[in-house]
Amino acid sequence: MVNKATKPTDALIGHDSWNIQLDKNGQLKHFLTTEGLGSALLTQILDTAESFADVNEKRVKKVPLLRGKTIVNLFFEASTRTRTTFELAAKRLSADVLNINISTSATSKGETLLDTLQNIQAMHCDMFVVRHSDSGAAHYIANNVAENISVINAGDGSHAHPTQAMLDMFTIRRNKGTNFGNLRVAIVGDIKHSRVARSQIHALNTLNTGEVRVIAPRTLLPVDIESMGVNVFHDLSTGIQDADVVIMLRLQKERMSGALLPSEQEYFQLYGLTEKRLKAARDDAIVMHPGPINRGVEIDSNVADGPRSVILDQVSYGIAVRMAVMTMTLGRERETAADGEKEDNKT
Repeated sequence: MVNKATKPTDALIGHDSWNIQLDKNGQLKHFLTTEGLGSALLTQILDTAESFADVNEKRVKKVPLLRGKTIVNLFFEASTRTRTTFELAAKRLSADVLNINISTSATSKGETLLDTLQNIQAMHCDMFVVRHSDSGAAHYIANNVAENISVINAGDGSHAHPTQAMLDMFTIRRNKGTNFGNLRVAIVGDIKHSRVARSQIHALNTLNTGEVRVIAPRTLLPVDIESMGVNVFHDLSTGIQDADVVIMLRLQKERMSGALLPSEQEYFQLYGLTEKRLKAARDDAIVMHPGPINRGVEIDSNVADGPRSVILDQVSYGIAVRMAVMTMTLGRERETAADGEKEDNKT
């Protein structure tokens, strides 16, 4: 847990905090949220990821763009998929990776978060990848690290998960083309507690998506959801009618307080995506899920493993997108994988 004297607060994730993401030239220094970033910058992330998308298919799955850089994974909250893809992305870029086991670190023994950061900074690292259960934690860390260190938010509380949102945008673009203006995207499930949904909505609207829908029971929607520029539905079949993209979310039971749902079985009956219900979407609609999947709760296995599912593609593309963000935040945004190979051939 974060020491109470240095605990992040929601005040740290207000509008002014957007500015700390950019350097004096308007380039990414930190990547903390998709909110407040322009379409040109989000498109640059997607274009840069495109240059890395085929690295995983090569015989030698490495480029030397971040050789000599040290990236520290600070995961205060458990994760397998996100931490693994960040680690693989860093190693694909030839960076050195340090994974801090928070459960056995000095932080768990009473050391403040700031003391922990300062000690790690003294080891001359270049980037922190941070995952934390408190909203605002990544912003707090970015405001307190040394000037030469970049911070990437790997998920903070119910606030933001920007790299997940961008790998979702990349997945959509690879399947549906670059013009988001023609698309109808439906996000289904626990919007209220989902940092992924918030980041997706900001990214989709910034990329000028034709229509963004959210579908959930009233108890799983934020009270101000309409202000985010979405159309709200409470019926699944109506909500995904003619949708081009259907994004399913898991129930964030660990963040719920009180009885927001009668039961998982009833939730599946009303909001679980089945092959029959998917027929309401367009014939070429794709189905996405940020994971982990609760089969038989928010999605049927026949859909999750079916021909319209791109869930495993999302995992693969996550490496390319995180490679892109890492290179951009560390000042190498103009280099592509091909440039890196040319440099490697000289050595």
